[in-house]
Amino acid sequence: MGHPTNQNAFWKTKTLRQMSTSEWEALCDGCGKCCLVKLIDDLTDDLHYTTVACKLLDCDSCQCGDYENRQSLVEDCVILSPRLIEELDWMPSTCAYRLIYEGKDLYWWHPLISGNPDTVHEAGISVRGRAISEREVKNSELPKYIDQQLE
Repeated sequence: MGHPTNQNAFWKTKTLRQMSTSEWEALCDGCGKCCLVKLIDDLTDDLHYTTVACKLLDCDSCQCGDYENRQSLVEDCVILSPRLIEELDWMPSTCAYRLIYEGKDLYWWHPLISGNPDTVHEAGISVRGRAISEREVKNSELPKYIDQQLE
């Protein structure tokens, strides 16, 4: 199922570093996975995703509640960049930034392919219905929320 945007598939002809700001922003599929709290096992250094989302993430829309000010409001917020995508090994395997960096194509449910921002949710890729805000969880309880399926 094609979409008119596919005719101008910039993600197939440009590297992450060559993309304009608007192209970079459009590449985000809106899954919300990068906004989940992640824990590192002290013994093994293994990284684990939790189902606990950043306090700014709207867990229904999977959008940041204050995107422009996110880094000043959340001190450990990671602002993605082409350089960081090359370094971050914790980005979800379904992440469009990671896929393009690895030379792979976008999935059918990505809004740039489907033409519909809801397909990422309909395909069960996003954190919608699976995440809760960190405002509702004590830090000491975070290990209870580790979810192997999100990794």
